[in-house]
Amino acid sequence: MDENPANAVGVSSKLGVQFPVLFDKDQRVSRLYDLSTMPSTVLIDRDGRVRYIHLGYKDGFEDAYDKQIAELLRE
Repeated sequence: MDENPANAVGVSSKLGVQFPVLFDKDQRVSRLYDLSTMPSTVLIDRDGRVRYIHLGYKDGFEDAYDKQIAELLRE
């Protein structure tokens, strides 16, 4: 959502993320999922259904992500 992709690259590098980060320059995905907060995390199941949306970030959110991802992988 940010106009400058370097900001997203900087944050993802700082956090050490090891997954693809989407740069939504046309804000098509942001509108599709009604996202207005950066960063936003959308967890989608195997069938393409949105299961969890997390707006913003705080230390410790990773624990919730891990739990939710594990749940989705078990399905």
